Amino acid sequence: MANATEEKFGDPDTRIAQTARWTVLLRPRQPTLGSLALVCREPAQAFGELSAEAFVELREVIARIEKTLREVVGYQRINYLMLMMVDLDVHFHVIPRYEGSREFAGTAFVDAGWPGQPALEPAVALDATLRAALGTALRDAWARSA
Repeated sequence: MANATEEKFGDPDTRIAQTARWTVLLRPRQPTLGSLALVCREPAQAFGELSAEAFVELREVIARIEKTLREVVGYQRINYLMLMMVDLDVHFHVIPRYEGSREFAGTAFVDAGWPGQPALEPAVALDATLRAALGTALRDAWARSA
């Protein structure tokens, strides 16, 4: 069963991948192309509360996220933001970073914060068609990342 943070980020519709302890979700609002939410499935509201197994699995999930996003986005840097002010379950916002913009399915995704801190706004709000296409591209790349 999904926790509140997974549900807020659209699980299961936005799910890219799920492991025993982590869910990778496409963010409905994209500050940069391929922005994700990485949500822990354990009932924890502090990073230090995670099990040792969750930390081991986190390394594996991050490696696959980076391979996936490298293929789909071609990022130059990647930021992991743990902003647990509203959504209390342990989670990260994964923001691929790049100079300028990237295009996907005819839509431009500008990294408005480059080269500084990520700007979470402005962001591209994904409509159903764009969300489905980007989700498919990321899921396919995830499958190749193993």
